[in-house]
Amino acid sequence: MTRASTIDFGRKTQSQVNWSGPLRPVNVIRNKFPTYKNGANGIIIKLADDPETPSLKETVAKETADLLDRRQRLSVRELAMKFEKGLNTATLLSNEVKWRQVALLERNILLKNLMSVLESLRDRVAGKYKDEIEESVSMVDILAVQLSKREDELLQQKTEVTRIASSLKLASEDARRIVDDERANARTEIENARAAVQRVQQVLKEKEKHSHTIGKQDMDELREKGQEARRVKMLHCPSKAMDIKNEIHVLRGQFSEISASSAHLLKELKLHQIKEKDVPSYELEGLESLGSMLRVVVRCDVPLPNSSVQWFRIQHKGSKKELISGATKLVYAPEPHDVGRYLQAEINLGGEVSVAKTTGPVDPAAGLVDYVETLVRNPETEYNVIVLQVNGVNQSTDSIHVLCIGKLRMRLAKGMTVVAKEFYSPSMQLCGVRGGGDAAPQAMFWQPCEDLSLVLGFETARERNSAIMLARRFAIDCNIVLVGPGDKTPW
Repeated sequence: MTRASTIDFGRKTQSQVNWSGPLRPVNVIRNKFPTYKNGANGIIIKLADDPETPSLKETVAKETADLLDRRQRLSVRELAMKFEKGLNTATLLSNEVKWRQVALLERNILLKNLMSVLESLRDRVAGKYKDEIEESVSMVDILAVQLSKREDELLQQKTEVTRIASSLKLASEDARRIVDDERANARTEIENARAAVQRVQQVLKEKEKHSHTIGKQDMDELREKGQEARRVKMLHCPSKAMDIKNEIHVLRGQFSEISASSAHLLKELKLHQIKEKDVPSYELEGLESLGSMLRVVVRCDVPLPNSSVQWFRIQHKGSKKELISGATKLVYAPEPHDVGRYLQAEINLGGEVSVAKTTGPVDPAAGLVDYVETLVRNPETEYNVIVLQVNGVNQSTDSIHVLCIGKLRMRLAKGMTVVAKEFYSPSMQLCGVRGGGDAAPQAMFWQPCEDLSLVLGFETARERNSAIMLARRFAIDCNIVLVGPGDKTPW
């Protein structure tokens, strides 16, 4: 017969014997049964063996109250984080309830096994041991009743924890949705703010541009009014400056007449100094200055249709001739490159060559150098021109083009259409027109690149010459020398 000692749960004595098999205490959570003792009137009293922990209900209630108290002081994002933390806590508590349910199930199984063992022992023992067995059976019954109550409480707690977890889950989802809505609203407000800033900037730019345009128009109007007032004042109150201007105009006319008379007298004197047989049959007619046009005329009755003409440049000191390529007509308009040099025309008539030469170097145009120096200060200068020829083909002269001469390049355009635009380069050529014609003093030859050549007509000869001088001046600053076809460069 198996002997069993008195069972006193929780306190071990030297005479206690450890039960094996199903009587071994097992607890998933605490790894042991709670400590009990048999009190008066058969009431089992639980002894305090460990510090009591708050119940699940108290823990969840405390967390919920804490969340409710701090809700007003939290941002939407922090509130969502707190709800998620509460949801995690509720999940952990729900898991703990599940574990305790498992523990209760195991305890019920242990109590049933214990009860079956005690029942089998009660039939086998007698006397003192039988009383102890009876006492143990009564204690097991009481424990079963308390465990059933505890199980009911755990079921209630589980239901409440599940409800709280569901509420926290819904609150977390609502908080997450609120965060997403707030984020979307914030993004919308940011986009609206950016659009408003862009609109304000655009309005400010338009206002600044409008004010600048109005200021420029006002300045132009004031300038025009000032010029008109000055003109009216000059008309009604002639000043000494106007008298000097008129005198200069008269003196220029007289100087031109004297120059022409002097050139004619020099030619007559030269003719009288040589022999009659050496009298040339041709001479040059016209002012020997920039902006005019020289023409080969016949002094004797010599036919010209079968003759050929070639123009040359001759240095002021020396007799070295420089051929002017393309200048094969009876007329020639000097260009800025001819200033300070003699011009000579050789007429070949049936193998006999006759020479017509200027009496002196070609004179510069009055005031042209100062005018060009004024234009050099500008970044670019525009001229109204007419395209006479493109690659040797005549063009219609009913459209106005704009020739822009800048510090780095030249550009020809008609409205918004660019006809030619090239930087200064060694392949670019620029000179006066050498093909003759009444418009030669006002025409310019320009070859921007190897496959394009243009003949441009200016309003006056002064503009033509200033354009050539200005372009050559800017090209020299770029280490480029602009000359005509066949001309030699200084280096």
